[in-house]
Amino acid sequence: MKLRPLADRVVVREVETEEVTKGGILLTSAAKEKPQFAVVLAVGPGGVVDGKEITMHVKEGDKVVYSQYAGTKLKLDGEEVMVLRQNDILAVVES
Repeated sequence: MKLRPLADRVVVREVETEEVTKGGILLTSAAKEKPQFAVVLAVGPGGVVDGKEITMHVKEGDKVVYSQYAGTKLKLDGEEVMVLRQNDILAVVES
């Protein structure tokens, strides 16, 4: 199954964060923060949303940082994905 987001929506898959800090401390699952890094899987077409013209600035494959409490989580073919608005994406991670 494939999701095709509408308007200014973006489908992302969270990227797991490291379980060991730079200082070598192993983090338990209770101590880890919710991941805020994701890979973009699909992008909506943009267009007019709430009376404003929206141009999409992300594309499939981009690594992004998003707001902590943004989006709606879904299970799709056994994989957990999230649908969020483009304005919930804070930055694109470039290497």
